Amino acid sequence: MNRRTFLAAGTTSLAALAGCTGLLGSSSSATVNHPGNLETSFNANMELPTDETPGDGVPPEYAGGTDERSVDESQFSALSTNGETVTLVPVEVARYWHRRREARFVDARGLAQYKRAHIFGAVNSPAVRGSQGGAIGGWPTDDRVVCYCRCPHHLSSVRAAGLQKSGFSTVYAIDEGFGAWYDNDDPMRGTDFSNPQEAVVAGEVAASYAGENVWAVHEASGQREAAPVADDGSFELHLRFYDVTADSQIRVSTPTFDVTRPLGELTSGVLTE
Repeated sequence: MNRRTFLAAGTTSLAALAGCTGLLGSSSSATVNHPGNLETSFNANMELPTDETPGDGVPPEYAGGTDERSVDESQFSALSTNGETVTLVPVEVARYWHRRREARFVDARGLAQYKRAHIFGAVNSPAVRGSQGGAIGGWPTDDRVVCYCRCPHHLSSVRAAGLQKSGFSTVYAIDEGFGAWYDNDDPMRGTDFSNPQEAVVAGEVAASYAGENVWAVHEASGQREAAPVADDGSFELHLRFYDVTADSQIRVSTPTFDVTRPLGELTSGVLTE
């Protein structure tokens, strides 16, 4: 895999940030997203065109273009989250839409993860518990929007559900997640293209909570992950966080309990309370 990085045109770029609050608030907590500008210096994993409108979620036009082809959306799968049916788009179709500038891209992870590496042109608008993230101001609600996360599609489906609840009509989550984009060396920007650390937090709640989400957050950095409760009440949170250790405090919120413990303790057994 080619991991050489080239300074993107213009060493200081404005990467759009659609912020949110109340990550671990109740499902009824109000959250407002305000697209703005995040001033930071990003690198690119390849030579990329300059993005003059970083707040629109659309990459700039590539030299040479991409030929049009048909996409059979009837073959896409879907999942249910927070009362919404979210369509999952295969990563190869997301690549095609990206190259043709036919979608807006939303990174549903935390800001720290977004800064390290993200899809070229994407804005950061983190998923919120209960899908209360709301709309992204200034974006037409009938535009195609593609959300993504690393997990591969738990956080992104939550964010997609929030967009649908706020009136967006054509929303998708990348089925295989950002990992498939990263592993293929597709167009990215960020400050560090190294892989994040990985850890698994397993636990159990009552089977009656099947389908509801469990959340894990490193509150010091804002990195977060989510996973659904399985039919038997079990859950597995696959954390891909940067700069955490066994001593890092991670907050886990389930439908029945909320704990903050060192990561090493959380990964050493099955969490039940």
